[in-house]
Amino acid sequence: MLTKEYRICMPLTVEEYRIGQLYMIARHSLEQSDAGNGVEVIENKECHDEEHGKGQYTEKRIHLSSRLPYWVQAFCPKVFYIVEKGWNYYPFTITEYTCSFIPKLNITILTKFEDNPGTSDNCLRVPDATIDERTIDFVDIAFDEVAAKHYKKEEDPKCFKSAITGRGPLIEGWRQTDSPVMCSYKLVQVSFEVWGLQTKVEDFVQRCIRDVLLLGHRQAFTWIDEWHWMSIDDVREYEHKKQEEANQKVLAEQVPASSDPDNVE
Repeated sequence: MLTKEYRICMPLTVEEYRIGQLYMIARHSLEQSDAGNGVEVIENKECHDEEHGKGQYTEKRIHLSSRLPYWVQAFCPKVFYIVEKGWNYYPFTITEYTCSFIPKLNITILTKFEDNPGTSDNCLRVPDATIDERTIDFVDIAFDEVAAKHYKKEEDPKCFKSAITGRGPLIEGWRQTDSPVMCSYKLVQVSFEVWGLQTKVEDFVQRCIRDVLLLGHRQAFTWIDEWHWMSIDDVREYEHKKQEEANQKVLAEQVPASSDPDNVE
């Protein structure tokens, strides 16, 4: 198992980010969805935990088949997806990823949001037995580079200035000088216990997760003028609308896995 703790700071408060995160996930999921690919929402309902209280449970299918390398598509089912289960007890969340086609691959992400620049030592309560194995990685939304295919100047925190809040552009050392500032602490554990492939696959998955976290947090900030006015009810309504649109796009031309068992494109 490969364990990393990502710390992603934002020029927001924890309460602001609650809205921004929901908006970003809903919009990003729709933008990344098309026929047969993207995010399909299966469940989105309230839940309760004795320690964390009332929360929101979501279950999603992330369809990937045609976006995989051709050599992987050759042995994947025609309809291939990863299951994401999330329990959101904001400011604490739990997310789990599994794949029925690759049962030995498991990903767990524990997240805690705090109003500080990433200075909490162990807010996720990592056990003593695990803490020495943990690698801490600070993700800088302004100065870490995103892949060229995802880069947009209007989503670059070094260039963006909010018309509503006046925040940005972000400059070197912004985590120590800007106010407000909050941090998303994410403990990511990736397990793929297959001899000969474990290290390579676990490292690859961690790098992919880091890329997603960097892009998503950049967008949450640079889209601030579109969500900053929203209440929690407003953003839940927006989320529901975008989830319906995404489901329609993903399922538009999807072929049942059993309909063409010999097709291994």
